[in-house]
Amino acid sequence: MSAYQFVDEPDALVPALQQEDRLGVDTEFMRERTYYAQLCLTQVASRDDIWCVDPLSGHTQDAFWRELLDHDWVLHSARQDIEVVFQTAERMPASIFDTQVAAALLGFPAQVGYAGLVKELFDADIHKMHTRADWSRRPLRSEYLEYAAEDVEYLLPAYEMLSERLDAKGRLEWAREDSAWLLDPSLYTMENGQAVDRLKGARKLRGRRRAAAAMLADWREQEAIHRDRPRQWIMRDNVLVDIACRLPQSETELRGIESIPPKLVRRVGRYLLDAVANSARDERDYQPPRPPDEGQKALLKEMQSRVAACAKELGIAAETVASKRELSAVIIGGSRNSRLLSGWRAALIGDDLQELL
Repeated sequence: MSAYQFVDEPDALVPALQQEDRLGVDTEFMRERTYYAQLCLTQVASRDDIWCVDPLSGHTQDAFWRELLDHDWVLHSARQDIEVVFQTAERMPASIFDTQVAAALLGFPAQVGYAGLVKELFDADIHKMHTRADWSRRPLRSEYLEYAAEDVEYLLPAYEMLSERLDAKGRLEWAREDSAWLLDPSLYTMENGQAVDRLKGARKLRGRRRAAAAMLADWREQEAIHRDRPRQWIMRDNVLVDIACRLPQSETELRGIESIPPKLVRRVGRYLLDAVANSARDERDYQPPRPPDEGQKALLKEMQSRVAACAKELGIAAETVASKRELSAVIIGGSRNSRLLSGWRAALIGDDLQELL
């Protein structure tokens, strides 16, 4: 059982944080009923202490976040934690070190879990029995807090051990570089027009139907943000696609689409019809992604082969060097800002990929 201190006045923790340079950080959050993830607990570990900080206590926390964000953080599988922190504090930490990223560069599975890494490094068992807990309920049960504290207990020792091994292999800067990539704000924001890419069933749509789906998806996104509710609570994907396929011109036609609940038509029918009407003039701006042609498929296969050979030589998983999605984005999307063509990857395999392109 991890020893911890429960802190319900976050700003009171500032003096203790000021004594530290690097901190282990984890979060517990809920997002089942909201658009934005709701931060419910922030766990912070120093070399000697673990604090479980309550962001829902009603006490001020501005000073706490200013101080915490000025430190170097160690996290495991940091992306979701960074997203909820960015949404909460509207800032990024000074720097991060992701132990999952670091472990992958040493030959661990690319998606190694925290419990698995702790078992491998320290022969200690972490029991993940409260992954489905309701972290928004108060008071928090003691077993929840013990579980939460355990999630940061080994972060700083893992950082020390992984850093030492990476440095010996000349890969420490690789881990820092890949961790820093997770601090790009664009990873956690969605530009207008991108919502359709998350819409199940939209890839098959063409022409005006694609334009209508894109405008409806953008409307749903803004509505979900405004009401802070999950997208599917605003309108299910299949309903949105049905509207885009049928292109209703009136409320009567809208009501004729079986998948649309009548109360939805009453509440937002005008907005849906406006989106459909506007799609008539903008359909050329909303073309779906083109499937790869035979030449691009062959190029992807050759690039994957070279990545696999490079990864084998390094003793790491191929997806740690480059995932299929990243390679496809370079080929099909023509992206020259990909991380595959910069940093340590460029030095190892970038020239090979550039030649193929």
